[in-house]
Amino acid sequence: MTVGRFQVMATLQAARAYLLGLPLERAKSWGLNRAIFYAAAKRGFISKEKPPPKRGFEEIKKKPIEDRPDVYFLGDEMAYKVKEGRRVYFKIGGEAQTGEDFSRQIESRFGKQFEEAWKEALGILKQFDKETLLSQRGFYEQVYKPRRDELASKWTELAEAQK
Repeated sequence: MTVGRFQVMATLQAARAYLLGLPLERAKSWGLNRAIFYAAAKRGFISKEKPPPKRGFEEIKKKPIEDRPDVYFLGDEMAYKVKEGRRVYFKIGGEAQTGEDFSRQIESRFGKQFEEAWKEALGILKQFDKETLLSQRGFYEQVYKPRRDELASKWTELAEAQK
């Protein structure tokens, strides 16, 4: 199975959210949500929902993570959220992204090697300061973009080596 840019984005985003304080299952929901968001944006998808106003730098410095009733801010990046029972997930297009969805769409591509890739993702993200991790542009330009193809190739080899 191939590990593509989509899986790289989801894994790095989940690791980013986890390092910034989200519990693992919610971090995985965030990771899958953001991968879907970027894939949709790349294809020109435009949301019909009006987003809340952007948060300014000073507001982010005072409160890097903000949890509102219907949205969640991780730095300057925002995702809609939904409560299902006692759990909270992120959603896009009216559909929640769960930990199970992350396992099915992302982890399954790595076979039994996801934990190794996860540790590598955490290691990569730990090299960056909090300001970079709290910035949507900073994360994309400094963390994801320079590594996406290298990690896709490396993680595909890792997944195929287990066969």
